Amino acid sequence: MDIDISIKIGGEAGQGIQTVGDLLANVCREAGLYITGINDFESRIRGGHSYFQIRICNTSVSAPETTAHMVVALNEQTYELHHQDIHEGGLVIMDAREAPAENVIAVPIRELAVEAGGRVMANTVAVGAVLGLLGAPFHILEGLLTRRFSRKSQQIVDNNIAAAKLGFEAVKDTSFKWSFDWNRGEPKGTLINGSKAVALGALAADCRFAAFYPMSPATSVMQDLNSFSGKIPMIVEQVEDEIAAVNAIIGASYAGIRSMTSTSGGGFSLMVEGLGLAGITETPIVVVDAQRPGPATGLPTRTAQPDLLFAIRASQDEFPRFVLAPGSPGEAYTITTRAFELADKYQVPVIILVDQYLCDSLFIEENPFKIPTEINRYTVTDEDMADPRQYVRYALTEDGVSPRALPCNGEALVMASGNEHTEDGHISEDPANRVAMMDKRAAKIPRMIDELDPPETYHGESELLVVGWGSTRGAIREAVEILRNGGMDIGCLHFTDIWPFPTDVVTAALEKAERFVMVEQNSSAQFGQLIREQTGLSYSASILKYDGRPFYTDEVVEKIKQI
Repeated sequence: MDIDISIKIGGEAGQGIQTVGDLLANVCREAGLYITGINDFESRIRGGHSYFQIRICNTSVSAPETTAHMVVALNEQTYELHHQDIHEGGLVIMDAREAPAENVIAVPIRELAVEAGGRVMANTVAVGAVLGLLGAPFHILEGLLTRRFSRKSQQIVDNNIAAAKLGFEAVKDTSFKWSFDWNRGEPKGTLINGSKAVALGALAADCRFAAFYPMSPATSVMQDLNSFSGKIPMIVEQVEDEIAAVNAIIGASYAGIRSMTSTSGGGFSLMVEGLGLAGITETPIVVVDAQRPGPATGLPTRTAQPDLLFAIRASQDEFPRFVLAPGSPGEAYTITTRAFELADKYQVPVIILVDQYLCDSLFIEENPFKIPTEINRYTVTDEDMADPRQYVRYALTEDGVSPRALPCNGEALVMASGNEHTEDGHISEDPANRVAMMDKRAAKIPRMIDELDPPETYHGESELLVVGWGSTRGAIREAVEILRNGGMDIGCLHFTDIWPFPTDVVTAALEKAERFVMVEQNSSAQFGQLIREQTGLSYSASILKYDGRPFYTDEVVEKIKQI
């Protein structure tokens, strides 16, 4: 039997909604199932409305669905907002005192939590009830609760198991249309979100210094990175603002330490002058921009793809940089690892565009993360030079990459300036020197383009191609599969490596189709604009979403049908 079930757990911030989702996701993972779990929450510590939606499948899945087969309403507002999202035959779990309709299963959630040891465990009661309706074996949840709370006290472990058991038993006589056989085998992979994947990729690339100022949804990247700081030699520093953060990593990188920062669009705006400093001093840095809707504060806990054109043009004048955009946790890991390599190799900034959806959502990643067998430093020492005293930091070379020595690391004198400079680093306003230095930095671009991975192609020979980048990957790919199964001649291209723009590769891929459609989470099809600017090819239609929520598979399917 095919399994494809969506469950939505909603309530106020502070009710432990994410804990419910996390426990359900881990139970499913241990049972050998696949999941996608999205977090939707307001920018507040208490109150408001938040929900976690988990999609459970027996085949690989990487996008959410619009509707739900079950809604767990931890307050009355959740029922009011989401009861119309329920599949026909679906159910709502709700506290007995608030149950308002026939399709609501009245479970005394609060009373059972108090009976188990405290009202704070209402979310654990809810987890037990959900798994009871799904027909799950209780021992998986019991084992998870034991491992999760064992560091606190045995009493807390026992109370949570009791609360889950009470919820589980409360629905034992209730039939649920979509319950299923849970004998699925071993776990298929790792349960992970994009933030942790970025952090692990940075560690694998030997990042040893990170500076940041908190800004959602980027803070979680630094929190995950910081969780390793006591185990390996690295520093994660919270500084006074984003300007300090970017300047700190420039300084660390100048001294030879692989360094990064993580921010969102507003913080990246403050980093732009520092980005230019890294560009003109040819200092390798990695900047993660976890996108959210703007401008200004915008929607601080929602998702979007509005920063693409900003990222490729950020800072005055022109200098080379990479802009990369992963579409899954697996890509987030590999792209972050590559980012440090590319930054060092070409002595340029690398900007990684993620977003709230990718950062905060849970996925099953089947492929193991591979650690690089070696770290290439791309620096020179006195031993590499015939005469270290003749070393010049910005030597004119055919490919634009000058030998990079580290300061205070031998006889070679390393000088750098934020002004335009000569080969040895001294300030210069000479016109001929200015042209030579601009041409030198630009000379890196052809080799940088050769480093780019081509787009992932799925039925690229089709009449109609759907084109996306970054985190839209899962929804687009699944929508294309559904439409192909319905007889449509359709394929898709997914881009992760966006800048410098691989004009020849993009042109060759798109010219095969009669037409192509853009799917983006911004209001102006920014990547579509970029394709038209760089190739002369125009998209025939666009599917754009900019309400702060991610794309759902069925949304993409219906929009393509309309087109």
